[in-house]
Amino acid sequence: MKTKHWIAFIALGIIWSSSFLWIKIGVQEAGPTVLVAFRMLFGFISAAVIAVYQKDKFPRDWKTWGIYAILGPTSLAIPIFLISWGEQTIDSAVASILNATVPLFTLIIAHFYLHDDRMSPQKVIGLLTGFAGIVILLSKDLAGSAHNSAIGQAAVILAALFYAGSAVWARRVTQHVEGAVRGAAPLLTSTIFMWALMPLVEPNFTFPVLPITWVAILWLGVLGSGIAMVLNYYLLHEIGPTRSTMVTYIFPPGGVILGVIFLGEQLSWQLFVGGILVVASLVVVNWKGKS
Repeated sequence: MKTKHWIAFIALGIIWSSSFLWIKIGVQEAGPTVLVAFRMLFGFISAAVIAVYQKDKFPRDWKTWGIYAILGPTSLAIPIFLISWGEQTIDSAVASILNATVPLFTLIIAHFYLHDDRMSPQKVIGLLTGFAGIVILLSKDLAGSAHNSAIGQAAVILAALFYAGSAVWARRVTQHVEGAVRGAAPLLTSTIFMWALMPLVEPNFTFPVLPITWVAILWLGVLGSGIAMVLNYYLLHEIGPTRSTMVTYIFPPGGVILGVIFLGEQLSWQLFVGGILVVASLVVVNWKGKS
């Protein structure tokens, strides 16, 4: 990857590293449906502002919007809802590990559907090394996990499959869409999807009142969805879905580091060993840009 790709990759990893924490906070009052609906709305507004600023044009043909009508919910609303719902019954450490299966699923799917993102021993070794690093990194938290439901874990794994499949499909069908619109368009269709679904799923929903809930919603919407999706689609088309989805490997180290800096948590050998393996996986997969 080029320097500009690494900058976008690291920025995206930093933004998304705290997502599981803010989801955990947000669902306490808002619930998964309301949280995702507001997240998509604020995400679209922020991504649209970027697109307008860059003078990117939104598509005007029904075929492209038909693609986004499917891509939006499958790449955003549905998997984010599944993770938010799953985190009501599983620990965030478990959710992080299960979410880290995204690049593994992507590797398999991309091999069969993309000619420029084939499976190779180099990629397999790199991805497995990174996954092992995440398991080691979070092993301390897993030891204390006592309330993790099987259905909650299944929801996060299903979300990972949605992320992987939609990333590969998006690479194939959104090449003709301009810049930031690639991220804004699926956020728009996801917003419509969630707010249309709201009366059916949450007929008596109420607006959140706690300030911390609105902080979570705004963080997840503006940064975690709007800006993040613009960066995500940029990387998806620049470096391919297998490499771009490896950003999920940054989430757990990022979360642990934030805990050390802001919460005074202790450094551990798991952080060093797991972190080294995650970095090593990124180096292996991207070594000399081989596919």
